[in-house]
Amino acid sequence: MTDKNHKARMAKKKAVIDAKIDKATEVRGVLILLSGNGKGKSSSAFGTLARALGHGKKCAVIQFIKGRMETGEFKFFKDHPQVDWFVMGHGFTWETQDKARDIHAAQTAWQQAEKLLLDDSYDMLVFDELSYMFKYQYLPIEPVVSALKNRPNMQTVIITGRTMALSLQNIADTISVVDDQRHAFRSGVKAQAGVEY
Repeated sequence: MTDKNHKARMAKKKAVIDAKIDKATEVRGVLILLSGNGKGKSSSAFGTLARALGHGKKCAVIQFIKGRMETGEFKFFKDHPQVDWFVMGHGFTWETQDKARDIHAAQTAWQQAEKLLLDDSYDMLVFDELSYMFKYQYLPIEPVVSALKNRPNMQTVIITGRTMALSLQNIADTISVVDDQRHAFRSGVKAQAGVEY
């Protein structure tokens, strides 16, 4: 491709993108769902959290399942003055094997989440692995959908988990699915600090 052809092609592309930017006039927080079987859903959420903090935003995180060990992201963000961090899980459900305890932990975490969803001082909330609470029927979905719909106008919420309830998908602004084509663990590579947790 010649320089002249490249320049013409990029000018057309710029015109299309500029037109889309001009149409996007609404200013409000968004609901982002990060799902799928692949590695990287929580990592994406925490990357977006770092971006928000870079802009001076106030944020909070609730981890609904992780709880066995301090994750790298917890160690990194826990002392940040603009982040409130809550770890409500007792570990993965296949480790606790105690449904009543898991339901209680989910309800405690959701009570905290409800408070955050009413507080307009928070710009971004990350509800890590919340979607599992509906898959395992630890929480009813209707109050969650209602709270998300009625949150402060400028508050952005990110929810992670492999599967997402249809009622969450119906109110989401952005849905990204992380695909799983290969994972080192299935080849016998141990989970590593700084990579998996």
